[in-house]
Amino acid sequence: MDTSVGLLLKQASSALRSAMDAALRPLGMSVTHYACLEQLAQRPGLSNSELARATFVSRQSMNVLLQSLEHDGYVTRPSEAPVGKVLPARLTAAGRRELATATVAVRAVERRMLSNLTDQEETAARRILWSLIASLGRSTETP
Repeated sequence: MDTSVGLLLKQASSALRSAMDAALRPLGMSVTHYACLEQLAQRPGLSNSELARATFVSRQSMNVLLQSLEHDGYVTRPSEAPVGKVLPARLTAAGRRELATATVAVRAVERRMLSNLTDQEETAARRILWSLIASLGRSTETP
């Protein structure tokens, strides 16, 4: 079947998202919740806007999520912005523990997704995906 690569990528993304949602639901988490914690683990001090961009949600949705994560003790933000209006967010110890638990579930989904590939095919798939990302990155930078 001659299906567009873009459509296949979208279908793969949707299947991954559904599987991750199913794996995270018993933990009381969503994919966005997990992605927010993961971003803060990798890049502590991100702002609401930066987190929203990184997780593909609106600033308003991210603000609601951050307030919830603060209330639950997983994230901390200063009461006043150190510079401008930005309130940098950081994971708490409880947030790091929650992320570690969720990461186990997400990695299991990823292993299932890759289970029909050989090591060489997985390596090739990663290389191809990085190449696609780089190609699109170049095309958006050039008028």
